[in-house]
Amino acid sequence: MQFDASDMAAGSADPARTLLGAKFCDPRVTARGERRAHAPFVRLETLWFNTGTLCNLRCRDCYIESSPKNDSLAYFTREDARAFLEEAAKIAEGPLEIGFTGGEPFMNPELLGMVEDSLAAGHRVLVLTNAMRPMQRVAPALRELNMRFPSRLACRVSLDHFRAEDHEKIRGPNSWAPAIEGLLWLAANRFDLAVAARMASGDGEAETRTGFRDLFDALGVTIDAHDPARLVLFPELAEDDDAPEISESCWAVLGKSPEQMMCARSRMVLKRKGAETPIVVSCTLLPYAQAFEMGSTLAEAARPVSLNHVHCSRFCVLGGATCSAKGAAR
Repeated sequence: MQFDASDMAAGSADPARTLLGAKFCDPRVTARGERRAHAPFVRLETLWFNTGTLCNLRCRDCYIESSPKNDSLAYFTREDARAFLEEAAKIAEGPLEIGFTGGEPFMNPELLGMVEDSLAAGHRVLVLTNAMRPMQRVAPALRELNMRFPSRLACRVSLDHFRAEDHEKIRGPNSWAPAIEGLLWLAANRFDLAVAARMASGDGEAETRTGFRDLFDALGVTIDAHDPARLVLFPELAEDDDAPEISESCWAVLGKSPEQMMCARSRMVLKRKGAETPIVVSCTLLPYAQAFEMGSTLAEAARPVSLNHVHCSRFCVLGGATCSAKGAAR
C-alpha cells in the first residue's frame, strides 16, 4: 500500500520536541528518527458510536474521564446515528458490528432507538455497560429488543476485578452489587454476554482468568473465563509516555502485522459539546485527541493512521487488545 503521511491521521510534527528526544510527537518518525509505524485502512468492520461522556460513576483512571457531570462529549442522537448507518450501508462490505460506548451508554435517552435501528439494518450490536441502574431502568424494552433480534444484541459488562473490594477501589463504593445484579439479569434473559476487566498491577492473566472462572461458577453464569472473547482483559491505560514507540521495524520483531490493529478495521463517531455535527475519530481510545480526528464522514476516515500515541503502543500493539467483540475473537 502506498503510504503518504499527508493523508494520515495522527498529528503534526513538533521538530523542537523531536530533537530533544521526546516521544509521540511526530507522526512520521519516532524520537530516535525511525519511520513510525502506521495502520493501513483495510475495511470498515466495526463502527463505534460514543453516546456521550456522562456516566453514573466516576471511576479511577477512566481514560475518557466519564462522570455524572462530564458532558464534554454530548449525547449522540438517533438522527446522528442514522446518517452514519445510511453511509455505512453504501460503503461497507456487508453488515457491520455496531458498538456503543460512553460514558455509560444507557444514560443516553436515545440509546435503545439507535440500537433498534442498527439491528433493523442487519448489523450485530455490542453495548459496553456497567449494567447498573441506567441499564436496569430500561430492562423491559432491552429484553424485547433481544427477543426480536435473537443472538445479535451483545452486552459487555465492566467488572474491573473478580473481587468486590478490588472492583470498588476503581468503580467506587456500592458499585459491585448492582453490577452483579445487572449481569445476572442479562444472563437470565439469554443475552450474548461478555465481561471486560482490567489487568490489575501484580495479577497475571492466568490468575485473573481463574479468579473470574470461580466467580462465574459461584454466580451460576455461563461465561467461559478462558475465552478471550468472553472475558476481555484490558491493559491499564496510563497517559504517560513510559512506553516504547512503534517503528516500522517493530512489526517483524514482534511478529505482528499492522493490519491486525484495531484502527485498520474500525472507526468511532462522536459529537463534541457545542458542535453542530459529529466527527469521526480513529478509535475508541482517543476521543479527545484532535490530531486523530478524521473528518465528518466515514469515507473521509478511510485512510491510514499513524501510531503516534502511547495508547497505540501500550494498549494495541504491545497489549494486543481490541474493543471489538470480533477482534477479541480473532
